[in-house]
Amino acid sequence: QVQLVESGGGLVQPGGSLRLSCVASGTIFSINAMGWYRQAPGKQRELVAAITTGGTTMYADSMKGRFTISRDNAKNTVYLQMNSLKSEDTAVYYCHARRDRPRVDYWGQGTQVAVSS
Repeated sequence: QVQLVESGGGLVQPGGSLRLSCVASGTIFSINAMGWYRQAPGKQRELVAAITTGGTTMYADSMKGRFTISRDNAKNTVYLQMNSLKSEDTAVYYCHARRDRPRVDYWGQGTQVAVSS
């Protein structure tokens, strides 16, 4: 089992920045990739960014150039640096971890990000 704990959400003005953190614990050696998803009210959960154990990153098109995902293996932590935030970035952000064989998805409890003036 893998446990994921997010932190760093909050209220920020448009154009501002936030950094989310996700600490993984448990059988973390089994994880192949970690990332962030978000879910806005009335919308489906969507991928924000992901990073593999090899360091390969991927981003949703609307986040490219504004968000950066990174990881600190020594701390078992994944970060999401969010810059130039917009009102449409308001959502609950979930940390995600994936094991490939067999396929298992792990989720954090979510952290709220609100972008408003």
